[in-house]
Amino acid sequence: MISKKCKYAIKAILYIADKRKEKRAVMSTEIAANQKIPHKFLEGILRDLRNNGILNSKRGKEGGYTLLKKPEDINMTELMRIMDGPIALLPCVSLNYYTACSECDESTCRIKNVFIEVRDKMLEVLNNTTVANLSKE
Repeated sequence: MISKKCKYAIKAILYIADKRKEKRAVMSTEIAANQKIPHKFLEGILRDLRNNGILNSKRGKEGGYTLLKKPEDINMTELMRIMDGPIALLPCVSLNYYTACSECDESTCRIKNVFIEVRDKMLEVLNNTTVANLSKE
């Protein structure tokens, strides 16, 4: 299950992407009000997205947030990893955050292979789903 933080990040990115057509930056207060996201919580999310090269921010009268990348270059895998870390359901099958399971022997584990398959199918969908795809829906 994705966190509320991740869900809000996706909603915020989609809102900003939709506003690209108006060629303007979007204030965090506008995103919070329009997407029903608590403003303080959203500020931290937007900061994380900015620090990870997804958003640009500008202060002042014409300020706000804009995308640094094209919507077609931002996939759900990237957003989920920024917000929630590992995508895999078990640490021993994670590609980017691997950790051995302390309670089992991986060489004889009978559930690992099914979770590798789940991870691979999930990554296939998430890697192929971009902000551009979702903006069109």
